[in-house]
Amino acid sequence: MPTTSMTEAGVRQAAEAREAGAPAVSVRGLVKTYRVHVKRKVGLLASIRSLFAREYKTVRAVDGISFSIQCGEMVAFLGPNGAGKTTTLKLLSGLIYPTSGEATVLGFVPWKRENAYRRRFSLVMGQKNQLWWDLPAQESFRLHKEIYAVETRVFNERLDMLTSLLDVRDLVGQPVRELSLGERMRMELIAALLHGPDVLFLDEPTIGLDVVSQRRVQEFLKEYQRQQRITVLLTSHYMKDVEALCERAIVINQGKIIHDGPLEEIVDRFSRHKVIELQFAGATVPADLDRFGEVFSLRPPRAKLRVERSEISRVLTAILQRYEVEDVSVQDRPLEEVIAELFVNASAQPGATPNE
Repeated sequence: MPTTSMTEAGVRQAAEAREAGAPAVSVRGLVKTYRVHVKRKVGLLASIRSLFAREYKTVRAVDGISFSIQCGEMVAFLGPNGAGKTTTLKLLSGLIYPTSGEATVLGFVPWKRENAYRRRFSLVMGQKNQLWWDLPAQESFRLHKEIYAVETRVFNERLDMLTSLLDVRDLVGQPVRELSLGERMRMELIAALLHGPDVLFLDEPTIGLDVVSQRRVQEFLKEYQRQQRITVLLTSHYMKDVEALCERAIVINQGKIIHDGPLEEIVDRFSRHKVIELQFAGATVPADLDRFGEVFSLRPPRAKLRVERSEISRVLTAILQRYEVEDVSVQDRPLEEVIAELFVNASAQPGATPNE
């Protein structure tokens, strides 16, 4: 079948799905378990015994999760290491089979691994390379063209658009090993998008990148998604990525979804504190300010306190009655701080799943 027809058919199908309100990704009660060898004792004798009498435990990497993502939506998929994020992306990409449950992406069951589905999605993993290390990126791009049977005209147009958006047009002729990490990631994104997928799974796309490269990738993803209305599921530990790109977040911990909703609701739901910032009259800060909350920033005459949400009104009233204050503001804690605390607390809980 000609590639143009396949591409046009895919675009029509995606448009029809959007009009009908059908989700691009639908997950219902998805479970993935692993049987893991447990070594109770150390030493040579224990190792020999374990060869004949091995002990195992069952780990539920994904534990009955359900969610849906609409066509054209960009959603953050957050959680601490070992929460089940990468396992979920592998299930939705058809790389592994589930233990139980159901999932469809663009109407396809991922683990059936149909060729028609493989042409409709891409998976980019920040810690995995799909480009040939010793060859120029353009050679890997040509290989992708043949694998996905992309028409030459379409391939050239997409390559021109992607290299322009990512500002790497002059680098495609260099061997991949000579590129910086940020340049390689941009090439990885190009390779993932050359066949025009409708769904993009991104697993830590900016891991290890410097601030400038992170921002460039963020800007590209935002602009590309705006132009193409591609559906994106993004995992990242960089909250700047998440805040720049996503309005909705799914938070997973120990294989279970603990939040699915607007990104800003995470702060309201998981942070019990707000921040009161005060500027006192004069050049000093009262010595007994910590009686009202946790003082975590002192730059006389300014100070910041962390106070429980339920105590904000009482604490503010008491401070304003007791001291001469020139300026005051009440703020939510930064999303990055709340997420970091949530992940640390989740990792400290017993029974956490191992690294994905």
